[in-house]
Amino acid sequence: LPPASRRSVSTTRPLYHALGKDLPPDAYTGIEIRASLSKEPEGANVDRALEALANADAVCFDVDSTVIMEEGIDVLADYLGKGEEVAAWTKKAMEGDTKFEDALAARLGIIRPSKSDIADCLREHPLRLSPGVDVLIEKLNEKGVDVYLVSGGFRLMIEPLARDLCVSKTNIVANTILFDDDGNYEGFCANEPTSRDMGKPAAIGRLKEEHGYDIVVMVGDGATDLQAVPPADAFVGFGGVAIRDAVREKACWFVTDFEDVIEVVEKFGRAKVPPGP
Repeated sequence: LPPASRRSVSTTRPLYHALGKDLPPDAYTGIEIRASLSKEPEGANVDRALEALANADAVCFDVDSTVIMEEGIDVLADYLGKGEEVAAWTKKAMEGDTKFEDALAARLGIIRPSKSDIADCLREHPLRLSPGVDVLIEKLNEKGVDVYLVSGGFRLMIEPLARDLCVSKTNIVANTILFDDDGNYEGFCANEPTSRDMGKPAAIGRLKEEHGYDIVVMVGDGATDLQAVPPADAFVGFGGVAIRDAVREKACWFVTDFEDVIEVVEKFGRAKVPPGP
C-alpha cells in the first residue's frame, strides 16, 4: 500500500471497519493496515487498534514502564533506600491485585519524599525513555494528533519528560504531591483522577467531553491502562519493559517495541493539520 497517498476508493464494495465508526471513505481498514506490518501482530482485536491509531484524534500514554523504562516511584524509593518495600506495592498495583489508591497511599507513606528529594533523584538518576517512544510522539505531533501523558505517577517527575517530548504541561494528567512551606512531604491530592482506581477511564472520558474527541487510543503496560477502554476506543498494550499477563491477553494490540506503531502512524495516520510547505 502506498504510504504517500490515500488509496483509491471503490464505489462498488463496502468497507468493513472494525472500529465500528463512520470513517472517511478512503480510510484504510485494519485488515489492509495489518497486511503491511513487518511481523504478525498479537492482540484481542488488532484491526480495531490499527484503525483507531490511524484515525486518532488523541493518543494517551501511560508513563511508567511505557514512556520510560522504569517505574518512577520505584526509582525514587530506591534513591531514598525504600526500594524493596515500595516495589512490592507497585507490582500489586500494576497487576490489578490491589486498588490503585491503596497502593499509592501506602507507597507515598513509606517514602514521604520532599521536594528536594525528588529534584536530587532526577538529577542523579534521569528517567530513561523507552526506545522509539520519542519518535512515535514526534510522528503523532506531525500529524496534528493530540498527545497526553496519563499517569498514576507524579506530575513533578513527569514535567521534565513532557518538555523533552514536546508535550504540553497542560496535557499531563498525573498525581500531585503536596508539600509544606519548607518543601517537606504533606500528602497528595486525592482529587486527581489518576489517584484512584478507574482513574484513567475517568480522565479519558473527561478529555473526550472537553475536546470533542471522537477517537482516542490508550497506550500502556498495566491493569489501570487496560481499564481505559471504554471510553478509549482501543488499547495498545506495551510489554517492552514488563509483560503483564492480563494486558497481553486483553489488549487490542500487544507490542514489545514501538517499531510497528510508528509505521502505522507514519504510513496510514490521517493528518489532523494541513502539511507544511
